[in-house]
Amino acid sequence: MYIPRHFLPEEADVQELLAAVGSADLVTMTGRGLMATQLPWVYDPDAGERGALLGHLARANEQWSEPVTGEAMVIVRGSEAYISPNWYASKAEHHRVVPTWNYLTAHVYGRLVVHDDPEWLAGQVSRLTDRHEAESARPGERPWAVADAPEKYLAGQLRAIVGVELAISRVEAKFKLSQNRPAADVAGVAAGLDARGRAGDAAVAAAVRRHDPHQR
Repeated sequence: MYIPRHFLPEEADVQELLAAVGSADLVTMTGRGLMATQLPWVYDPDAGERGALLGHLARANEQWSEPVTGEAMVIVRGSEAYISPNWYASKAEHHRVVPTWNYLTAHVYGRLVVHDDPEWLAGQVSRLTDRHEAESARPGERPWAVADAPEKYLAGQLRAIVGVELAISRVEAKFKLSQNRPAADVAGVAAGLDARGRAGDAAVAAAVRRHDPHQR
């Protein structure tokens, strides 16, 4: 990944992005060429030397059964937003400004391990479910749990999926959040995002402020 020094995040920020992963793209090079699938993941920082991403995909999806050439990669994405040049204070000074895109991303590389074991799958699905149900239950409502499903039904569902684990070997991350702009432009970007209020804008605005190099 091309990462200018302005956009190189701290390790703690990368860990936070991985911990917050929702769905991300699994990309593998195989004898049939590149294959990719968007999957939900859970990050386990304590697995192996560098942690692991744990997921599952449909048994009918042939990607899991195709031998991988070299490393597999998972593309993790955080918040993102279009940035208008109208938000830059420097526009009024010289007009030498253009639009751009702000985003947080990590390319996570490693060895892909396939898990065709009901016990492993049940644990992964439960972990994934518990994490997201904790944020989904309405006031006074008990979060749904995998154990709520009938045992026979659940066994059938688990037979229809296959587990995958990316044992992480390296991570390349990029937080492009206007850090290369003057202080007034960075402030203008955050304010512009707040004012526009499109889905995701608030999260990007918060990230822009948090990573503003002029405030450190």
